[in-house]
Amino acid sequence: MGQSKALCEWIVEAYGARDDVATRFVAVRFGNVLGSSGSVIPIFRRQIAKGGPVTVTHPEMTRYFMTIPEAASLVIQAGAIGGRGDVFVLDMGEPVRIIELAQQMIRLSGMEPERDIDVAIVGARPGEKLHEELWGEGETAVPTTHPKIMRVSGPIVDALWLRDELAELDRLVRAGETLDLVSRLAGMMRAPRLLGAPAPLEEEDTLSGQKLS
Repeated sequence: MGQSKALCEWIVEAYGARDDVATRFVAVRFGNVLGSSGSVIPIFRRQIAKGGPVTVTHPEMTRYFMTIPEAASLVIQAGAIGGRGDVFVLDMGEPVRIIELAQQMIRLSGMEPERDIDVAIVGARPGEKLHEELWGEGETAVPTTHPKIMRVSGPIVDALWLRDELAELDRLVRAGETLDLVSRLAGMMRAPRLLGAPAPLEEEDTLSGQKLS
């Protein structure tokens, strides 16, 4: 999921940098929305209603949370102040420990954790991070005119490279080559070609002078 989100941001930034595209594309990063589809809150609520256990992946796992009205309002405002290809991140306050959230929900249901409802540690899923990172290596967050919206500043991927890579991803999807697709996407994440960076030199057979790649 993280790779897919990063790819979407690259598309937004690449289209924002194109002179032949008049539309303003803006991306917004934010955390979990309370009560939304896939939120941990309804999952915990169902587990408590069944008598437990409430499942937590790791005792140190933390996540950011926002309410639906707050998230919707800030996303709309980010779109209003955003320029072409901007990426924003919302101020979501302090991260919440998931195990403490589970314990608090049990207490709000009139029961006590570990006495009436067990909390089970089930282990983190493959690739799951203990703590959310709001911006990555080489990125910085700078203030905007809105106190709860920051603009992410960092290197931008080369639009032509991205176009070619997306075409190859599309080909692999249509061909049903799942493993090659996952491998290609992972390679894109490890070594994206950045705007202004020189293209890799094509190797040549020194004897024949023919290009090898």
